[in-house]
Amino acid sequence: MNNNNPRCRSCKERFNKTDLSNPYCSKSECQQIRTEILIEKQYKKAIANLNKIKKDKKKASKEKLKTKSDYEKELQTPINKIARLIDKGSTCMMCKCNMKRTNGCHHHSVGSNPTLRFNLFNIWIGCHSCNSEKGGNINGYDSVLIELYGREKWEYIKFDIIRETQPLHLAIEDLKQAKIIANRIVRELTKINKEYTPIERWELRQKYNLQIGIYH
Repeated sequence: MNNNNPRCRSCKERFNKTDLSNPYCSKSECQQIRTEILIEKQYKKAIANLNKIKKDKKKASKEKLKTKSDYEKELQTPINKIARLIDKGSTCMMCKCNMKRTNGCHHHSVGSNPTLRFNLFNIWIGCHSCNSEKGGNINGYDSVLIELYGREKWEYIKFDIIRETQPLHLAIEDLKQAKIIANRIVRELTKINKEYTPIERWELRQKYNLQIGIYH
């Protein structure tokens, strides 16, 4: 037997391989092992396909049960992430502390003004303490906005966007599409991985608000 011939995967003896896809020699016991292995692989593949079908059905059933509120919450996650990525490396917009845990903090709360819940000018990076434990620390929020952007831009966030923004009448398909765009922006900003100046942070909010397409 030629020493260059491959060894059988089962008995380890060298054999003249004619079928490139078959690593077993022609002995019946070795072919039996091959058959058993192929059957096991087919079984595992069938189980995997069945599990995928079950998973897809479960996902489809869950999708049917979703309310508009569920889709709004799903969109809010990447929107808040965009705000945090734009403000990467910045201190808390309410108390100016350095943060280990960051939040996307609404200046006008979702409860008080749901129309502005996805507007990036209404969402800035903040610490968990200010956002959750101090009820938003709105006085600190106002002070830092004025310090960074001046009274004119603060007045825009504080008053003008409330007057200028029309009530949202978003359908579920609108929310789904906005989520796709928002997730793409998250990937883009994550890849760039940059800290921006205050001016750039303002400009990026304007840019991405337009791209997401909720606020014009």
